[in-house]
Amino acid sequence: MSKRRLLPLEYAVRNLGRSPGRLALTMGGSALVVLLVLTAVGFVTGMRATMVSSGGPSNVILLGSGSEESIERSEVPVRAAGIVAASVPGLLQQAGLDAVSPEAHVAMPLGEGQGMTVIRGVKPEAFLVHDVRVIAGAAPRSGRNELLVGRIAAQGMGFDPPERAIGAQVQLDDDVYSVRGVLGAGGAVAEGELWTSLTDLMETTQRDTLSCVVVTVDDAVPADLEDFATTRLDLELASMPEADYYATLSSFFRPIELMVLVTALLIAVGAVLGGLNTSYAAFASRVREIGTLQTLGFSRLAIAWSLVQESLIAAAGGTLVACVLGLWVLDQAVVRFSMGAFGIRVDAAVLAWGLAAGVLLGVLGALLPAWRCLRLPIAESLKAGE
Repeated sequence: MSKRRLLPLEYAVRNLGRSPGRLALTMGGSALVVLLVLTAVGFVTGMRATMVSSGGPSNVILLGSGSEESIERSEVPVRAAGIVAASVPGLLQQAGLDAVSPEAHVAMPLGEGQGMTVIRGVKPEAFLVHDVRVIAGAAPRSGRNELLVGRIAAQGMGFDPPERAIGAQVQLDDDVYSVRGVLGAGGAVAEGELWTSLTDLMETTQRDTLSCVVVTVDDAVPADLEDFATTRLDLELASMPEADYYATLSSFFRPIELMVLVTALLIAVGAVLGGLNTSYAAFASRVREIGTLQTLGFSRLAIAWSLVQESLIAAAGGTLVACVLGLWVLDQAVVRFSMGAFGIRVDAAVLAWGLAAGVLLGVLGALLPAWRCLRLPIAESLKAGE
């Protein structure tokens, strides 16, 4: 097909202005589909990124035997932290402190009308074990009912920027806690949690056991902790690298990720089918125009390409609107789940999926209706509408 037989791009652009209502519907439908794609892929990307960034490479977690898949269900004797520090050589030490963090993880609501949030009771050793830092305010003090709120958790509570949460009052069971600082953890699970003093949380929840003990190895290796858990039958412990724990947790939530993707796909298919009906109606009213173009010497392929250009331009407009909305509204939108919260992530890869969906929508939205109109004989096309 020679270049002189192609319809000019201006022809497709002018045709878009012939029906502003149809153009608005096409752009709106494209924006909706692309926004669904961005939401679904951003949800999965955000959840996976949170799990991947959680768990230090040198950390080993000791859980209650039989609770390897859930810290909240785990029960570990309080004395276990001191025993492991004294029994396992080669653990990291800084400023005279062993990198052994006894922790209690409790999922509980933050007062009436609030969703479940993970509260982590810790001691100062937790800041040696975990890659976290106080980005605003200060760490909680023991005996003061004070909280360190994760950056994402603060946004989920309605504080944006998160620093506005400092000074807020939070109801935990019958006790009132005040937020003293904001926690940053590089997007890890800890950013969706609230941290407080271990003794304060255990008193509030009336519990006498830990959820886990997290240690950082130096000269020791994870096998040393596994041997310790095996030999100390009285403690009923299970040992595993912290990264492996979060990898297992990520696979546990894989069905949720699949459900989100399938739901978005089904809704998108419905929107595409609705858009095809609109395109069929629009192209059917132009059958005579298409027949006239053929009598002028333009091939069916050239006409089909012009119709695809027209559809792509409209779909591109809707796609760009969806991408802007995705970056503005969806990026870092907080999603709460049983392990705390995470932010939907709209990065370059997610935007690429959205752009690909927009291009595919534009092509399909034109090719199928165009094929139906172009397969008519020229004589029959010229008689259409008479």
